[in-house]
Amino acid sequence: MTPRALAQRAATRVGAGLRAAGRRLLLRRRDEQESPFAFLGDFRNVLPYLRPHRRLAILSIVLMVASAGMALLSPWPLAILLDTVLGNKPLPALLGWLHGLGTYQLLVFAVIAGLVFTALEHGLAVVDNYVNTKLDQSMVLDLRSDMFRHAQRLSLAYHDSKQMGKLMFQINTQAAAVGAIAVSVPPLLQSVLTLVGMFVVIEQIQPTLALLSLTVMPFVYLSAGWYTRNIEPRVYSVRKLEGDSLTIVHEAMSMLRVILAFGRERHEYRKFRAQGEQAVAARVNLTVRQTLFTLAVTMTTAIGTALVLGFGAHHVLQKDMTVGELVVVMGYIGSMYKPLEQISTTFSSLQQAFISLRSAYELLETEPDIAERPDAAPLPPRVRGQVVFEHVDFAYRGRSGTLRDVSFAVEPGQCVAVVGPTGAGKSTLMSLLTRFYDPQRGRVLLDGHDLRDVRLEPLREQISVVLQEPLLFGGSIRENIRYGRLGASDEEVEQAARAANAHDFVSALPQGYDTRLGERGALLSGGERQRLAVARAFLKDAPILVLDEPTSSIDSKTEAVILDALARLIRGRTTFMVAHRLSTIRDADLILVVDGGQIAERGTHAELLARGGLYAELVEAQQGAPLPQAPVTLEPEALAELQALATRRIRRDDPYEPAIRAARKLLDDLGLWDPVERPSLSVVGR
Repeated sequence: MTPRALAQRAATRVGAGLRAAGRRLLLRRRDEQESPFAFLGDFRNVLPYLRPHRRLAILSIVLMVASAGMALLSPWPLAILLDTVLGNKPLPALLGWLHGLGTYQLLVFAVIAGLVFTALEHGLAVVDNYVNTKLDQSMVLDLRSDMFRHAQRLSLAYHDSKQMGKLMFQINTQAAAVGAIAVSVPPLLQSVLTLVGMFVVIEQIQPTLALLSLTVMPFVYLSAGWYTRNIEPRVYSVRKLEGDSLTIVHEAMSMLRVILAFGRERHEYRKFRAQGEQAVAARVNLTVRQTLFTLAVTMTTAIGTALVLGFGAHHVLQKDMTVGELVVVMGYIGSMYKPLEQISTTFSSLQQAFISLRSAYELLETEPDIAERPDAAPLPPRVRGQVVFEHVDFAYRGRSGTLRDVSFAVEPGQCVAVVGPTGAGKSTLMSLLTRFYDPQRGRVLLDGHDLRDVRLEPLREQISVVLQEPLLFGGSIRENIRYGRLGASDEEVEQAARAANAHDFVSALPQGYDTRLGERGALLSGGERQRLAVARAFLKDAPILVLDEPTSSIDSKTEAVILDALARLIRGRTTFMVAHRLSTIRDADLILVVDGGQIAERGTHAELLARGGLYAELVEAQQGAPLPQAPVTLEPEALAELQALATRRIRRDDPYEPAIRAARKLLDDLGLWDPVERPSLSVVGR
């Protein structure tokens, strides 16, 4: 490369570096110029949850104004005591109606007024605490309810990629921020009103002291800006670490059987402990910085207090003001500076609340992948059950070709089995039918309606699902069965249990149908849980039934009991059976063989065996023996050629040896190879 080219390259790199540095400097200046109170702009997200409770909010503001008024009045009984009772200054003009009272009567009045003001101030605080607590909890409940409802609307793809511990942290913990922000506003307004009112009173008493009291404000404002830039990112980090702790606990408790089976208790403890120590270290570091900031602010206000006290004492010595007025001024100064001294706590709580609120809104602003169209049509109370897949393509995020050009039609009342190797796309196919996912191409029709054009709730009311893993709630057996139809009577629940072959084992339990099942039904065996899931499907009585490998994880004896119940459940319904145990689907009206995301074969059990394709291989693999094949009649010429090749003597280094051995193997498989007696040409192979 020439020197000139090298120089040009160097100039280009330097120019790019300068431009990047300029952008960083611009962003830095923009961040530095941003108001330390910019986070308050997120308050608009609080308003939708404040409006339904505006009466409580208005009452809170009224109480705040009353409390500010009491704060202005509370120092004056002491001022009257010092200046009028103990001194010689006349009463203020507003208290002219007390001029006829003697010294001791004024003393009693000042003491009683002080007690009354204190009682009113604290009484208002009690009422204010009640109102704000009710406002806080009502708003939090509203936001949590919205988050819970929205989380249920989000697709399985979202929940598959989301850690449940973090989702629980968002709903249970971070949603509390909306109420905390709302109830923090009246105290802030009270502080502002009190500050303005006290400044006006101090200015009336001694203007110089009023101006001195404001000298600390620029320093406090600048320190607030520093706090926003340097502490807020650490708050984000700490909240994330604390959310990760909950995720680890949730995952460990969910996987406890695996942890115990592999003896990994110490490993999980070390993982939890290491993450917890990291979160503790971050929280301690944050708290130390906040405390140092508080110390700096406190020293600033202490300097301001010292200035006011020094100059105030000077004015008292100069007879420009009385001791009582100085006491009032110093009381006001203490009240004015107290919120400033607590500014780090105020900023920390507000910033953490707004950070939590942003996280909560991230969930609410997540658009559901499966959305109901505004003009979605309702379905009839009970559909016929015709299902059609038309050229359906689907893939999960980060993957391709989960399903490719899948097409088939199922008539009402037919039983369709879906089989294939693991990972072929069988369960995904059923997830499209229940509209847990939408196809990326093609469409799924129910009685001629595109599933995307119908309402979600009526659609899912038409489908009963029995999963491979029977998912039960921690309530009673009766509640779990009734989940299929919430308005069902106890008699209907019992009938469904009988139909599912579950009544006998349920009745044998000490509490019968009122037996509590524990987390995910852990107190029952797998077969018992599966029978309750079948009973739930019986009770729902939907016209379409999806059985996603319901007997794959139970023993043969229990399988027979469940298959007997399923045989009754299938009658009169359009049924889809995803199965690995192929012995359970011999009587299906149609078998779809899925391989590599495509329908590789379709037909009845006998038809697919006769073809000798993938289905036949799967059956043979499960039975562990060759399958009977369809009869094959050999043409005499072909048989003669095979026998001629098979009877040929194999010589050393014979290039025809593989062909000779293959011909002998083929004739032997057909029952036609006998090296002693030449077989007849009319023999029919197996």
